[in-house]
Amino acid sequence: MSSFHIEKRLSGTLARAGILETPHGVITTPAFVAVGTKATVKSLTPELVRGSGVQVVLGNTYHLYLEPGEKTIKKAGGLGTFMHWDGPTVTDSGGFQAFSLGAAYKKGVSKIASKMTEVRPQLSEEPPLATVTEDGVAFKSHLDGSEHFFTPERSIQIQHDLGADIIFAFDECTSPHASDEYQKEALQRTHRWAERCLIEHKKLGGEQLLFGIVQGGRVRELREESARYVKELCPPAGGFDGFGIGGSFNKDDLDTAVGWVNTILPEDKPRHLLGIGEPEDIVRAVIAGCDLFDCVTPTRNARNGSLYTREGRMNISNAKYREDFSPIEKECDCYTCTHFTRAYLAHLFRAHEMLAGTLATIHNLRFLTRLTEELRAAILDDTLTEYSQKFFSIYQK
Repeated sequence: MSSFHIEKRLSGTLARAGILETPHGVITTPAFVAVGTKATVKSLTPELVRGSGVQVVLGNTYHLYLEPGEKTIKKAGGLGTFMHWDGPTVTDSGGFQAFSLGAAYKKGVSKIASKMTEVRPQLSEEPPLATVTEDGVAFKSHLDGSEHFFTPERSIQIQHDLGADIIFAFDECTSPHASDEYQKEALQRTHRWAERCLIEHKKLGGEQLLFGIVQGGRVRELREESARYVKELCPPAGGFDGFGIGGSFNKDDLDTAVGWVNTILPEDKPRHLLGIGEPEDIVRAVIAGCDLFDCVTPTRNARNGSLYTREGRMNISNAKYREDFSPIEKECDCYTCTHFTRAYLAHLFRAHEMLAGTLATIHNLRFLTRLTEELRAAILDDTLTEYSQKFFSIYQK
């Protein structure tokens, strides 16, 4: 059963503020989940991550399975202990990376592939992706070319060994270019895999919360079908503890597509919008009923000198910031803004200093955690409409 309590539902929208209890602490929602792909949020210590307002960190199953290996992390006491993070942790299923980073896996190259039927259609303008069968996904390591095979059961076993508080069912993340026919085929397979994940999760036991995945691409009928299916796998006494909403979205209709799903999913369980981290997308998704968000974009942008502000992104490498002795944002309470100037950040990036990425990452993470904190407060005091209108009147993509 999900330990999720809704404090406030906002009339006229799907937005809500909640509290999600996990074995390693409480998450107040809406919340941004910082991505620590390889058991580290790049350039930051855990203390700096916590100081930015982050409540929960996500590790990547695919990467941690390859290096250092789930058994090593289990011996260390689990993901949180291994990376010195004492708060809640999340792991994804590894499916997205198996598909995307397994692109070198070519037909007829491996012994495993020769024994399988290639069911994933290949697009002439793209390299071949991983090999998919009813059993699972065969792929090559992007590190050394070694061959691997993920089944739904194997993904759950790895995630149990990693020991995160929240884990995800194994799913097929389809290409946005895939046909509607293939989207439907992949969706049915994802649903069958979801049942297998639930069975394996219950067999292994433990306190971890398992989230099911809603897929369906940009096709409304498939999205709604998927939401109904994973919902039906959740009887009052069992099923998934929450839901992840995955797949490709068009930014112009993200809130609409998410709304299709969230009007169907159970009200009393959390919803995690996977791979979404741009400020404007988070605001729209909160209004559409999502509770959690994760994305590598904020930290990646930071390392490239792209900083979030209330008026939109700032490229700190622009010449105009060379002698700008104001903070990134005057109202920001992050460590970077309260101690350093734009001119100093611009200097660090031009000089290729390591500190540049650290200070920029602190700011971008704090910007998103403040944003979700303010969205939560606006839901609680019935001012979300006014807040979002003000946000979009100022923010430039």
